[in-house]
Amino acid sequence: MTLASARRALPVALTGALGVACAHKVAAPVVAPTARTLVVLLPDSDTAVTGRAGVSNSAGSVDLAAPRDSAVAIPAHTPGPVITMSEEEVQRVFGAALAALPPAARHFTLYFLFESNELTDESRALVPEILAVVRQRSLPEVMVVGHTDTMGAPKANIELGLNRATTVRALLVQAGLDESTVEVISHGETDLLVKTPDETPEPRNRRVEISVR
Repeated sequence: MTLASARRALPVALTGALGVACAHKVAAPVVAPTARTLVVLLPDSDTAVTGRAGVSNSAGSVDLAAPRDSAVAIPAHTPGPVITMSEEEVQRVFGAALAALPPAARHFTLYFLFESNELTDESRALVPEILAVVRQRSLPEVMVVGHTDTMGAPKANIELGLNRATTVRALLVQAGLDESTVEVISHGETDLLVKTPDETPEPRNRRVEISVR
């Protein structure tokens, strides 16, 4: 079984063997088995969104566009038809491959007081949950991204966003997280959660987004 990532399009090779007979010591030609590849489209494990995937060869192509859409590709034959598999069928065919995938990323958003590196009380209370999720991963990767609202100059907001991300990393390390697993960056005011004009205070834009993989 092989595994490919195309918006969670999973293929499995189904090979049919052809029998060969021999008589009077005359060797029959060896015919290679025909490779049949089954491809199924599954929702993204991080976002639960189902994209699209194409199954194609020299004979033609088909599109997979709905959850659990599947098609079989055989050399020199047009792939298809498209068949929607049941959840039970997906687990039967791809259960082992799906179980081997890393767990889906978890995302957290922490908010800050106005013009401050100080977390709100509600956000600080999320730190134990974040640590618990990280410790569930065998090889965790933690991305901490700092954001600001549009108050102040863009350059200063890049620095403020980085200070906020660094503050959150320090909190996580102080609580027991290995510093080497945490990367910090800043988007400043360039990636607003709530679109506002310049020089507009908006609490939901003063945030740090954490992704745990």
